[in-house]
Amino acid sequence: MVALLTLFANPFPYSYSSSSSSSLLPHPPIPPRAVRFSLALVSAFHPHKWFCVLNFSKASRIELKPLFAEVGLRPTDQISVQCSCTNTPTDLRIDTGFLFAFFREIGLDEKETELLLEKNPALALTSLDSVRARVHSLQSVGINSLDFSYLIAKCPSVLTSEEIGPFICFVRDELEAKIEPAQLKRLLTSTDPRFLVGFDQKVKLILHHGVPREKIFFVLNNVNLTKALCLRPVEEIEKTITYLSRFGGIDLIVRRPAILNYDLDSQLTPRIGFLLELSGGDKDATGLVLRKFPLILSYSVKHVAGHVEFLRSFAGLNDQEIFRILLVFPSLVSASKERKLRPRIEFLKQCGLDSDDIFKFLIKAPLFLGLSLNNLEYKLVFLVKIGYRYRTKDMSVAMGSVTRTSCENLQKVIGLFLSYGFSCADIVSMSKKHRQILQYNPSSLEEKMEYLIEDMGREVGELLTFPAFLGYKLDERIKARYEAKKRITGEGMSLNKLLTVSTKTFSTKKKEKKLLHTVEKLNSNEDNCRLGSEKIEMILPTIEDLKGLKLE
Repeated sequence: MVALLTLFANPFPYSYSSSSSSSLLPHPPIPPRAVRFSLALVSAFHPHKWFCVLNFSKASRIELKPLFAEVGLRPTDQISVQCSCTNTPTDLRIDTGFLFAFFREIGLDEKETELLLEKNPALALTSLDSVRARVHSLQSVGINSLDFSYLIAKCPSVLTSEEIGPFICFVRDELEAKIEPAQLKRLLTSTDPRFLVGFDQKVKLILHHGVPREKIFFVLNNVNLTKALCLRPVEEIEKTITYLSRFGGIDLIVRRPAILNYDLDSQLTPRIGFLLELSGGDKDATGLVLRKFPLILSYSVKHVAGHVEFLRSFAGLNDQEIFRILLVFPSLVSASKERKLRPRIEFLKQCGLDSDDIFKFLIKAPLFLGLSLNNLEYKLVFLVKIGYRYRTKDMSVAMGSVTRTSCENLQKVIGLFLSYGFSCADIVSMSKKHRQILQYNPSSLEEKMEYLIEDMGREVGELLTFPAFLGYKLDERIKARYEAKKRITGEGMSLNKLLTVSTKTFSTKKKEKKLLHTVEKLNSNEDNCRLGSEKIEMILPTIEDLKGLKLE
């Protein structure tokens, strides 16, 4: 409906003269000037608080500030607005002075308030109570004064839009105001208020599909609310969750909420489909890769396919081997092909590894592909210094082992062995027999060596023949078995035989030896009893002795 508004304004209602004797009497009021312009009246008045949103027509393009200037008013003056339309005439009074005073209280100066009124003319027709209530509701969900100033400057309609009220109430009451203010600010400044309608239904849908309530706040704070919820219909969100349920679903969303940002048809389906094809159609294995590294879904099919093709062509691996490596190290796709993958695989080739050896190496030591160049170089130098030959298979195996430990830990382990009298050659020899020895915790190693020397009474040099001793748990394996064996066979026993047999075999042998020990003990007791009886028989009086004995 198009209406004609006539604005009557008199910025100087009375005129005074200091030189005239009649200056005490007011002059007749100056007739107000009238300005007519066309606008569309797009909303009706409410019964309890009058509220009107004006959308100026493109023909007039009149804004409040030029309009005030044209009628000779400052923005703080009162304007009398007479509305004439085809149906009924309306007379409104707009007092913008209270807005300037109110916004000054919350940190906006006059220029900022003028700009705010220019961007949102409907604000001038909104009651102070409505504006104050909206400001308080925004503050109740954590929007502070600085954020508030930015928010209304970027999106003035936040103070007048009807859709924002129910949204704020839902965030405050149902979500316990646990959506981060920065997240709310991003949402309100980038989303048309119309798309906030139904936000509560979409959140409840996610909860209904299994996201724990205590996790929903994490999800909502780590997702693009505009893209993932506001701009998508409920049906599309449900379709996405249903599709993901085949591969971990809710667990994926909780661990990586940004998955909800992706479009189902153009992003999620082709990306998961590529991994599914690489796995040979194994949904469980594909789901395991996704759960281990949900971030893999942020990479395009082109990106992941590029890494797969590189491993095919440069490392000589087939699709099954590549997928198995992805199973143990899915973040492989985040490593640069040229800066990380190529030089590392080239090193393995220089050490004499073929494609089969490379596959076995990467399955056991996938971190080799992800560590920084400085980390690897430091460890490489350490291994060379203790005696490993550069670019040999032994060197590659040792490098695979030390990828699982820090540079500091490696240095402490080598220092510990040297302090116990081992030479560098001894350390290399032990690490070739038991590869993990260089990655163990030095404190744990020291405890085991002390027990070997002090409690078991053995020589530390025995570790040269059986370094795997240091890989067993001290209390559960070493102490328990040693104490059990010592009671049966004494202290002299093979460390290898003591620890390498399975728990079942050890228990069986233990029982057999206990039984044998018991039988031997019993036999010994019987012999002693027999010997004792013979001795007793020798001293027992005979019948003849008794016959010759006369009792008084």
